Amino acid sequence: MAVREPGVREKGVLDAEACWEVLQRVVGSPQLRRAARMREFLQFVGQRTLKDGVEQVQEQEIGSEVFGRMVGYDTSVDNIVRVNATDLRKRIEDYFTNDGADEPLVFEIPRGSYMPVFRYRHPQVEEAVAAAPVVGAATEVTVVPASPAIATSGWMRWAWGATAVVVAALAIGCAVLWVENQELQKPHYASRDTPALASFWGAFLGTKINTDVILADTSFSLVEDITQQPIALDAYLDHSYMSQIQSTALSADRRADLQIIANRTSGSLGDFRVAQRVIALDPTAKNLHVYYARDYTPPLLKQDNLILIGGPKSNPWQGLLKDQQNFTIGVNLEKNFSYVINRAPAKGEQATYVVPSNSTATVGYSVITFLPNPDHTGKALSIAGVDGQATDAAGEWLTSEEALANLKKLLKVDTLPYFEVVLRTTHLNSTPMSAEVVAYRVYQR
Repeated sequence: MAVREPGVREKGVLDAEACWEVLQRVVGSPQLRRAARMREFLQFVGQRTLKDGVEQVQEQEIGSEVFGRMVGYDTSVDNIVRVNATDLRKRIEDYFTNDGADEPLVFEIPRGSYMPVFRYRHPQVEEAVAAAPVVGAATEVTVVPASPAIATSGWMRWAWGATAVVVAALAIGCAVLWVENQELQKPHYASRDTPALASFWGAFLGTKINTDVILADTSFSLVEDITQQPIALDAYLDHSYMSQIQSTALSADRRADLQIIANRTSGSLGDFRVAQRVIALDPTAKNLHVYYARDYTPPLLKQDNLILIGGPKSNPWQGLLKDQQNFTIGVNLEKNFSYVINRAPAKGEQATYVVPSNSTATVGYSVITFLPNPDHTGKALSIAGVDGQATDAAGEWLTSEEALANLKKLLKVDTLPYFEVVLRTTHLNSTPMSAEVVAYRVYQR
């Protein structure tokens, strides 16, 4: 594992024990204190890299050992490792920028790999430990001695002229590549061709305020399915719902099964896809952080923007916005289905929107809510469907330039205000998905 000296060259290697010690400080840092899975993630890849000496850590291995996935699971369908790796990278960077600002030894997990790469923060520190025990092989540096002075001649002037031309050509080429690189780093949503996306998503991705994306916890919804009891956000936060499980009339074996389910972190493919679409709008955004519902903490609500993905049955954080919403997702635990509730139906609206059982098409309903966050210090966005497919469809609609442009026309506005939308999506075999706004509310920003 070679040391990388930023902006200079690879010059040496590092002491494995020193690397392990700084990794342990990050594991125990405030940035990971409430993120149990990401602590396990970092601990695991650190162990495999520094203690076991493996050359590469595979995504499937992490998914199986850290996130409880089946051995050999399909990583193209389940991207839980990649989603968590993105957030872990940001937390590591935050540690070395803030709490670990005085650490002489730092590390990162480069994109496309899960191996931590260590380096010294300052060149002079590396030079001072050049003789330390090593991890990996050192990179040799060849020094070319200066040539003796040669009298200037006609051919030498020609050589210098040719060199100048080559240098100028390289400079122009570098400038072109730099411009192209700057273009590639621009957020996808903020181009001339996507004014509606830029207008809306700029509130979340174009600010210095952190935006927290909270993914649903499907283990939580399984517990509700089995117990047939709804669980409030407060009970979820203080884990008192675990004692509710133990006090039920269920058999000891069933309660033990529930305990195992409740201790697992599971997610929905539809929710992951929504998060992917949001991240794809600005892949370089440093203010975007993805959390599982059980890893999120209330203090962040006071200062961050919020994006909630998934219905209240699997994402209890949806309860934060419930009192402000006219449209909410209702749950029938007895018959195991969800539907949309319209608290105050306007003329021509339904009181409830339920997926028909006899439809020849795949129909879904979802609620998209854009409001201030609970403390009015930022923005809150909720994307919730009656099932994972409906949530996925809502995320696709909300990240579409055409859909948001049509919404602005429907609301007759130049800039989207705070709003609530009930979306009906329909999909027939071999046909594209169609989405229709069937009800909405508008509020002042």
